[in-house]
This record gives sequence, structure tokens and C-alpha cells, in this order.
Amino acid sequence: MSESTRGGIRHAELLTIYCNDHLAASVGGIELVKRMIGAHRGSVYAGRLQQLLDELREEHDLLRGIMAELGLSIRRYKQAGLWVGEKLSRVKLNGRLLSRSPLSSLVEFEFLASAVRAKRSGFETLREVAAVDDRVDVEVIDRLIDQANEQHEWLTHARREVAADVFGGRPESADEAAGD
Repeated sequence: MSESTRGGIRHAELLTIYCNDHLAASVGGIELVKRMIGAHRGSVYAGRLQQLLDELREEHDLLRGIMAELGLSIRRYKQAGLWVGEKLSRVKLNGRLLSRSPLSSLVEFEFLASAVRAKRSGFETLREVAAVDDRVDVEVIDRLIDQANEQHEWLTHARREVAADVFGGRPESADEAAGD
């Protein structure tokens, strides 16, 4: 992009809010995946959850960098709020008082799959910002979108496996089930 596209962002204050919301959500996601790694230690999900954690941390750092490059302030209270919220979400009724319910894993995988879709939407929005401001690296954003797609695909498959394990059935996709 040419220098003429630098700084063409409209409503920078709204972009600040938007990016801070996504940055805060990333903190919640990182905390959730850290908890899931502990719950799934030694399982078939452990290695992929660790990879997901590493990717989420990288994405968090990249988003902070993009915000800094654009001169957008980081609102730490939003990140702290999501961190506290994730901790409070652990205290929920899941059918078990003192032990982890199998339903917990299903809900966590479902939540992560949905959150990754929302994150991808955020990256797609930043792709639009890149069209008017060359301080946003299009190649980085495109890589993050592709990474989110891969994360969602894996989480969707894992969610189906967990659902089949909890309730019975086969972990097939909705498309496969409709074809039977």
C-alpha cells in the first residue's frame, strides 16, 4: 500500500473499543485453554491444546502490536475483567459439586469453537482496516485468519468427539450424518 493509505481509519475511538474487547477476550481464551490443558493432561487433546495455547498467546501479542502501531490505547481493566470472569465461570452448576463433570469438557470445547469464530471475525475486520491503513500488515492478518480456520476445524472435531463420548454416538459431522 502507498503512504496515502496511512491513517485513513474512521472512528479510531470505536476501533480502540473494538480491539480492546478482542484483546480482553483473548485473555479469557488463554486462561480457559490453560485450565483445559490441566484437565486433559495425558489425553489425545493435550498436545493440540498446548499448540492452541501457544497460538493464542502469539495472537494476543500480535493484536497488542497492531494496536500499538495504530496508536490505540490498551485498556487493561477490560483484560482484568475477562480474567476474573473466566475464573468465576469455573463456579457453575454442571451436575457435580466436588468433581469435574464430563459436561464441562463439552461446554469448554463448544465455547472455544464459538470464540474462535468470533476471533476470526475480528481478524477479518482488521483486514478491512488494513485496506485503509498500511500500518496493519495484511500478510499477518491473512495468516491469523487461516490459523483461526484451522483452530475452528480442530475444535469442532474435538467437540464432536467429546459429545459422542459423553452422550453416545459417533463423532461425525452434521454433513456426514445428514448423508446417512
